[in-house]
Amino acid sequence: MRKLSQRELVERQKSNQRLPRLPFNVVLNNIRSLYNVGSIFRCADGAGIEKIWLCGITGYPPQSQISKTALGAENHVSWEYRKNAVEVIRHLKQIGYQIVVLEQTINSLSYQNFRPCPPVCLLIGNEIEGISDSLIGLSDRSVEIEMAGLKNSLNVSVAFGIVAYHFRYCLMNSKTKSPWKAGPNERELVKS
Repeated sequence: MRKLSQRELVERQKSNQRLPRLPFNVVLNNIRSLYNVGSIFRCADGAGIEKIWLCGITGYPPQSQISKTALGAENHVSWEYRKNAVEVIRHLKQIGYQIVVLEQTINSLSYQNFRPCPPVCLLIGNEIEGISDSLIGLSDRSVEIEMAGLKNSLNVSVAFGIVAYHFRYCLMNSKTKSPWKAGPNERELVKS
């Protein structure tokens, strides 16, 4: 085993950039920290997410604090700012997206036991208040990350990363008609 060289990493990334994005959108509603927004951009880029919707008080590029943690990912992931997250969620539902909230509710499933149906939208809420009742009411499902320690939740960008990569894995290995399949070391586009 050996570590990949910088040249090998760059070549692999060039080939990955030609692949289509997954049918997976994310709505960030009222995220206070620009560093969290930047971290979510970077993770969304790595997971192959199609689009990020930035809503409410959530900051948006160009801002130096976002750029500091996104490391350029904000220039590669499609994004759009909309003031009202309810309107975005209603629009996505209307065009067939499954709406999943990352929130602790009485009906939450462990994210590990949930399989998203494409196209899917993951809704992330405020670091303190979480997701509003009006948005929870529009969702199809809620998922959560089980906590085994003293704290009842993780940082929003960390929690997003965990669930985003689970969704990525599920979408790439879905039995529904999907352009993706998992290869031994990378994702491969299925020729239809």
